[in-house]
Amino acid sequence: AFLDLSGPSEVKGVWKGSITLPCTYVPVEDLTQQTLAWAVVHDKGSGTIFRRDSSGDHVLLSEYRDRVSVPKDAPGNVSLLILNMEISDRGTYTCQVTWRDSNNSLIAKEIATKLEVVKVAATKPIIRAGELGLTLPAGASTSLTCQASGSPPITYRWFRGTPAGKATFLTSGAELAWHSLRLSDSGMYFCEAENR
Repeated sequence: AFLDLSGPSEVKGVWKGSITLPCTYVPVEDLTQQTLAWAVVHDKGSGTIFRRDSSGDHVLLSEYRDRVSVPKDAPGNVSLLILNMEISDRGTYTCQVTWRDSNNSLIAKEIATKLEVVKVAATKPIIRAGELGLTLPAGASTSLTCQASGSPPITYRWFRGTPAGKATFLTSGAELAWHSLRLSDSGMYFCEAENR
């Protein structure tokens, strides 16, 4: 039975975003996973972030509390998910797994992945203009979709009226849909896109 952990030697994440540090193996019949640990070495020092053993999952470094997890019911997938990344999260992460074989002896393997956290320039959302003057028959179904480029996450809101004048808020979300158009639906509609 041959076991090996696999994962990339380097990954790049975006500040305030989330990232998965892959660490996987192909399960082998006679071998049971005993422990899993994720350790880190970075500017602030080193330590074990996460440990999974027979007593459950434990997050050991306070700065990672509520920000890290490992898939639960995915045999062979012991990847680490980090949420809301800080610049200080950059460093070298080591995935260490031990298995017990049928003779009760332990096998241990580890791989290291370097994490780089980059700041991406936040860009304002830019909405692509839709067609003006859409004419449709009453009873038809249609939808208007708002699309913007820029730094995610982007939220959308649809209004009826004009941006400068009186406007009624209709819905949040990129799409505004009608199942059956009525004459009273005639009018001006606009969307707003917003990010941080």
